[in-house]
Amino acid sequence: MMNSNSQSGNDAYLKELGALFIPLDEMENLDRMVDAIGDSNIVLLGESSHGTADFYRYRAELSKKLISSKGFNIIGVEGDWPAAYRLNRYIKGAPGADSSAADALGDFTRWPTWMWANTEIRDFAEWLKEYNAAEISGSSERSKIGFYGIDMYSLWESMEAIIGYLEKTKSPQLEQARRTYACFDPYNKDHQSYGIAAGLLSESCENEVVELLKQMQKQRMVHPGSEEELNAEVNMLVTSSSEAYYRTMVRGGPESWNVRDRHMVESLKRIMSYYGSSAKAIVWEHNTHIGDARATDMLEDGMVNVGQLLREDAQHQVFAVGFGTYKGEVLAGRAWGDPVEKMVVPPGQPGSWEDYMHQAGGGRNGMVMLSEASSLLHRVIGHRAIGVVYDPKLEHFGNYVPSSMADRYDAFIHIDQTTALQPLPIHKPVATEALFSS
Repeated sequence: MMNSNSQSGNDAYLKELGALFIPLDEMENLDRMVDAIGDSNIVLLGESSHGTADFYRYRAELSKKLISSKGFNIIGVEGDWPAAYRLNRYIKGAPGADSSAADALGDFTRWPTWMWANTEIRDFAEWLKEYNAAEISGSSERSKIGFYGIDMYSLWESMEAIIGYLEKTKSPQLEQARRTYACFDPYNKDHQSYGIAAGLLSESCENEVVELLKQMQKQRMVHPGSEEELNAEVNMLVTSSSEAYYRTMVRGGPESWNVRDRHMVESLKRIMSYYGSSAKAIVWEHNTHIGDARATDMLEDGMVNVGQLLREDAQHQVFAVGFGTYKGEVLAGRAWGDPVEKMVVPPGQPGSWEDYMHQAGGGRNGMVMLSEASSLLHRVIGHRAIGVVYDPKLEHFGNYVPSSMADRYDAFIHIDQTTALQPLPIHKPVATEALFSS
């Protein structure tokens, strides 16, 4: 039975949330969020699942406002660099680019395909293309809004892109690149097979990757400062990080997670360096990446994440926005690589952050500025996280992350009842192994 002190504390928690709650009916009041973001040059936009249309829609609307009113010019997402770069070329109107956003999303064939090949991203990409064409003066690639994948699962695709670039530029590093690719060739693009061989049998391609990285860093690219060079540079970074990730993942522990999140931060920094002093980035990733890890039980497990690493970097002013829902729908699979399903998200558990937000807003959509919260909202509370693998019946066993919400985020957007994403048809989906579901 709950004692009177606990009940009193819960009542005070709910009362403060109610006082901070700003309604967001029909996305009204989003300008309040833009004002709160102030002079930040990196804005992190989260999501509590990878399959909820409303999170994408609100992130797109907020991104549009940041682009048009505050000059943000980079969108970085939790997706593969090569697949996102194809969409980036479409958005920027590059020669030979696809004729539609739907076509330009055609390389998102790795499971879970719905994360980026969906109608919300298609529509947002069309808006970005129109904005670049109508609002951006000058023909320079870096003067236009860019869309980039900052994740690192695309080991083979990135290696192939590197070889293609080196062939095109007749680079002396081509021979080493081919040797590196040949080292990976026996694993037939099977990440798990490589991980087992490298992590357990000490049969890795680490030396070949390191040597290629050294050669490419020593010899500047043929087109210095071009986006083509950025493409080759980040693909090399992906190759290096991805090799380390698959080599470490079979051993368990936090190392592979940390390799991945450190890579995403480094990728973002490379992109921002390309854009120069005008760089202002918006990052779309799961809450588990953008919310400060030090405010969760990840700290005890020795894990870091994007939100923590960027906040620790004094060169950037960071604003993190978490997203969540009380109930609704989501796209997910029952197991890694399983067919996608539309699932029902049950109401937030009593005493959880989702439950309190539902009560504070009376069932409405809304937001709270956690930067304005008292010490009360620094209390640790369960906060729901849904990955691409999900079973609603089992969520009470591990889908709630103990979090100090006012330390984890600067603000939070609550969508009381959500709808599932609508995926685009993608041919030949490729399922790779998953160590973490978000």
